[in-house]
Amino acid sequence: MAPPPATCGVCRLHADPIARQRWEIGRQGFWLLRHHPDPAPLAGWLILDARRHLSGPIDFSPAEARDWGGAVQAASSLVRDLSGCDRVYGVLFGEGARHLHLHLIPRHAGDGATESWAVADLYRAVAQGQRSAADPAVVAALVQRARSLWIGAGEGSTLAP
Repeated sequence: MAPPPATCGVCRLHADPIARQRWEIGRQGFWLLRHHPDPAPLAGWLILDARRHLSGPIDFSPAEARDWGGAVQAASSLVRDLSGCDRVYGVLFGEGARHLHLHLIPRHAGDGATESWAVADLYRAVAQGQRSAADPAVVAALVQRARSLWIGAGEGSTLAP
């Protein structure tokens, strides 16, 4: 397999010690879980990345394909536990960075900004500075709490009881 392109932003985040210290929750098996970097649209907006450079599920090895569902379920449960949200949206496009990264977005009932496609407008508004990002201190505290809950189990990932 060819090495990842030097232009891959996700690969750069995985290797950056400052980014790892600020946003990474943990690495287990095939996956890396992290908080959305600054500017984070919402506290608790986590991202589940493939540790190796691949464009999407079509490129999974058989073992990655078997492990994916459990990793998504465990990471989604963590989003809910951390944020108190009612639902967790999973969004995966792969155009901004062609490296598998699944956005796990907390959906709060009564908050129209987190409803369905409105969350894309929220994302753009924060990125363009038209709406305040999540408080970095709140995100930092959430990442610390997430690290205490996220544990590895073999190739897969689970939450501590």
